[in-house]
Amino acid sequence: MAHEFIVMIDREMYTFSDYESIPQSIDHVIKFAPEIPPEPHTEEQHAEIESWNTKLQELLGREHASSL
Repeated sequence: MAHEFIVMIDREMYTFSDYESIPQSIDHVIKFAPEIPPEPHTEEQHAEIESWNTKLQELLGREHASSL
């Protein structure tokens, strides 16, 4: 499984596997599905897993900003 991020931009849905590739201006977040590796996790994997909530909140912030 790979990361899957689906966003709507100008009434069209776009799928990204790289979070950093998502444009700054989006209309809506449709799907936010980062890949979580199987356990046991390394310290590096734990750090990445813990960062996904922050990244989701940031992405949702882009959504709200574009709808103003």
